[in-house]
Amino acid sequence: MGRAVKRPFIGLTAAVAALGMTVSLAGCGGDGGSDGVTLRLVAADYDVAGGESSKKYWADLTAAFEAEHPGIEVDVRIESWNDVDRTVAEMVKAGDAPDIAQIGAYADYADDDLLYSADQLLSIPVQSNFLVPLTDAGEQQQTQYGLPFAASTRLLFYNKELFAEAGIEKAPRTWGELAADARSLKAGTDATYPFALPLGPEEAQAETMMWLLSGGAGYTDAVDTYQIDSKANVATFEWLRDNLVEPGLTGPVAPAELNRKDAFAAFTRGEVGMLNGHPSLMQAARNKGVEVGAVALPGRDGQSKSSMGVADWIMGFKENGHREEIGEFLDFVFSDDNVLAFAGQNDLLPVTVSASEAMEQDPEHRDLKEFLAELPESELPPVGKTSWAAVSESIKKKVGQAVAPGGSPAATLGAIQRDASAAEAAE
Repeated sequence: MGRAVKRPFIGLTAAVAALGMTVSLAGCGGDGGSDGVTLRLVAADYDVAGGESSKKYWADLTAAFEAEHPGIEVDVRIESWNDVDRTVAEMVKAGDAPDIAQIGAYADYADDDLLYSADQLLSIPVQSNFLVPLTDAGEQQQTQYGLPFAASTRLLFYNKELFAEAGIEKAPRTWGELAADARSLKAGTDATYPFALPLGPEEAQAETMMWLLSGGAGYTDAVDTYQIDSKANVATFEWLRDNLVEPGLTGPVAPAELNRKDAFAAFTRGEVGMLNGHPSLMQAARNKGVEVGAVALPGRDGQSKSSMGVADWIMGFKENGHREEIGEFLDFVFSDDNVLAFAGQNDLLPVTVSASEAMEQDPEHRDLKEFLAELPESELPPVGKTSWAAVSESIKKKVGQAVAPGGSPAATLGAIQRDASAAEAAE
């Protein structure tokens, strides 16, 4: 929500790696010689299976770049998602910032004036090719510092076989239809979770935002100030408590204790009737024999007016003074071939207009068409605000209480709002 509506989560983010690894992908490494420059890049590992697809992607890309730019070498260090943000933070604190970092958040570094802005790095055609919500999400004080590297959106996933068993003929478009379908799944199938509602500490801020958007509001208002305990948001959580949780439609694990990875794993085992999911889950479920349907998230009275987008970021640090070389490399990174190669390899969405159009027309990626349709108008969590990390942690710890037995959405969201106001005042 660069303004109130377009910022990235991350937390979000999108593909958590099972294993970490640190490797050098440059041809020669070292200092690049007296007449050359070696750029140091720290990147996240997106291979959730613990393979080497991220290593191969960067190895192929840097080899092609170095062949075209003989005076520049790129040394790539890959870290797991568990470690990559901390690794970069430690390097920066030690006065040894990388030239380029591909990580989960950029806001603190931009706020400390450590990053080059997009217009200092990228050619005009490349900078203007980013999808608008992602450009807005990468801005701080109307200047773009975060360059979107990977994106995804969220859809409502449902198990077609369980829907057929329950006699449900079409996917829900409203909250009322969703609750009715969950009741039918509970009564007519052996689904463990008619609707899985993961509000546990792993990714509660993402699940929360999806519901706030479908209820017509969100985390921030029109001037980018937190409005977490707004009337609309409180009403959303009251509906969840009264219509899904208390009737026993969210399964045996309390939403406050259900993490996203566990809900996703249950879906791939055929135990979940419906949940909110991202592109990578679709392929994982189908690989396990689950017949998956996916539609836009239902809203209170119809299809949600906007869906949640998620982005990960790449950025250039000023410390080593390699602005021109960083810019040349990033222009290369954002070519259509490279953007499409990474997105396709990881079941993610392209971050540029031209690559998105190419993917939409490619039959090989027809499963991503609905996700692509949601991205241009999606809204992203406010990671551009330096307060977001603290606010996100507050949401993870507290929001599940709002739907617990005897829980008060107004009290819980009010407590989170107080945390958010304090964090925002300290920005």
